[in-house]
Amino acid sequence: MRPRPCPCGSGLPYAECCGPLHDGVRTAATPEQLMRSRYSAFALGDAAYLLETWHSTTRPRSLDLDPAVRWTGLDVLATTGGALLEAEGTVEFRAHHRLDGRSGAQHERSRFVREGGRWRYLDGISLG
Repeated sequence: MRPRPCPCGSGLPYAECCGPLHDGVRTAATPEQLMRSRYSAFALGDAAYLLETWHSTTRPRSLDLDPAVRWTGLDVLATTGGALLEAEGTVEFRAHHRLDGRSGAQHERSRFVREGGRWRYLDGISLG
């Protein structure tokens, strides 16, 4: 049996890619890795992980994911910052989805900052 591919599109099996982050075994080493794991959490309906990885100053009290949205692919378009000794980074991406039989995409530039030594999603700007 073939291992389940990771929803983030890395080409790795889920158990070697975003799975250990979702399970709390590892933490994201870069903003891109956190963004990919958050995309996978959206694709898998893991609202708890999304809330956990959201910066405390912008995190909503709760998160209701729409089960009708099927996330179908992720394109990472650009990254800035996020190196080992940096405290901030951005990731521009396009996340593809299907809803009510129609295709769509979310194009965003997300900002990530370190909080307590871990990368956290701060906010994002929609790019169309």
